[in-house]
Amino acid sequence: MEALDMFDHHCSACDKRQLIFPSQVNALVNTADGIQVSFTCWCGAEQTLLTGNSAGRRESVAA
Repeated sequence: MEALDMFDHHCSACDKRQLIFPSQVNALVNTADGIQVSFTCWCGAEQTLLTGNSAGRRESVAA
C-alpha cells in the first residue's frame, strides 16, 4: 500500500479544517522560527503554516 503524505490545516479564509496534499504545497522555506510551508487551500486561498522543531509545540488535546 502506498503512503500518502498530507497534513490538516484550519483555513483562515473558508474556516474549514482541510487535508492538504503535496500537490497543493507551493513552497518550503527554512526560517529561524521553523519551516514555513506555503500552500493553496481547496477553497483557493493562499495559506502558510509554521512547522518544525523551532516552531514550538502544539498543546495536546485529550479525546
